[in-house]
Amino acid sequence: MLNRTLVPQSVAREIQSMIQDGTLQLGEKIPSQREFSQKFGISRASLREALLTLETLGLLKTEAGRGTFVSGGPSSVSNHMAPWRYSGSYSVFDVFQTRIMLEGQIASLSAGRLMASQLEQMEDATRQMEECWAKGDLLANVEADLDFHAIIASACSNTMLRALYQTVRDQITETQRQPIPITDPARMTASIAEHRRIIAALRSNDPTAARAEMEMHIRNTAHCAGLEP
Repeated sequence: MLNRTLVPQSVAREIQSMIQDGTLQLGEKIPSQREFSQKFGISRASLREALLTLETLGLLKTEAGRGTFVSGGPSSVSNHMAPWRYSGSYSVFDVFQTRIMLEGQIASLSAGRLMASQLEQMEDATRQMEECWAKGDLLANVEADLDFHAIIASACSNTMLRALYQTVRDQITETQRQPIPITDPARMTASIAEHRRIIAALRSNDPTAARAEMEMHIRNTAHCAGLEP
């Protein structure tokens, strides 16, 4: 039995595979939530979470009164981003602005505290981002990105900042998914290079450089989403 927190991601991966292999075609309406939840043997709540993830990544699009449709293949880049799902509480601008301050400070306080094995994990996550983007596995690309940032947060010397990072993790995750549909290959190449500069700063135990590289990385991601925090 899958851990409940992993069910939506597992189902999202299965649906992404159906899009990749042509089982679900571009423009095709996907089965109803009742039918899909029965097919995967999951609750509708878990299915809805999986569908929201795929919509944020640009693979699905929901049209009011019509249903949910396949809106693009994994290698497609469009000018459309999904609606911001946390608009009732925080704007996407606010979340990016908070990320710059929070993750910049976390990176600074993590310099000199990351073990060699953690730095290697970050390098592995960066390679996975690159490889998964190349083969159109958007879910795995973002998962590797999330792992990269989480490893840094785990090494932060300030326990309250670590707790705060976990408290806003869902919103942070969404800002890492949301720009994907409008991310072109050049921006992904630049993002991967930024990850490697962050690793280099952390490996050099340079808190000033670690903060600067992290803040620039998040600003550039925000720029990709059309924001100037």
